[in-house]
Amino acid sequence: MNQTLNQEEHTKAREAIMVHVRKVVPYALMVAVASGLFLFSQVFGKIENGSLSYFQTLLSIKAFFGLWLGFRGINQKLFKINPWVFKNHFFPFSLVVIIILLSQFMYL
Repeated sequence: MNQTLNQEEHTKAREAIMVHVRKVVPYALMVAVASGLFLFSQVFGKIENGSLSYFQTLLSIKAFFGLWLGFRGINQKLFKINPWVFKNHFFPFSLVVIIILLSQFMYL
């Protein structure tokens, strides 16, 4: 959009898109967290020999990051509580990338 619109048009177009994104994304995040919790309960498995397997360890880390993102999103959307720290989008985006990478390494 930056290349085809002037600055004022770009700002208006971006805000028009963000109005809809702000309505949809938090609810999609809640569905993702709820389905993730269900799947976690289905695939975690038994803890054998008193320690977690490689799969269970990575799944636990992934679940922790997902729950943190979900808790943050629910606080923002339902309770109008702004995040206490990491107010920009870089940290949550980084966690999403880490979650995706962990998903790739879980089955090694």
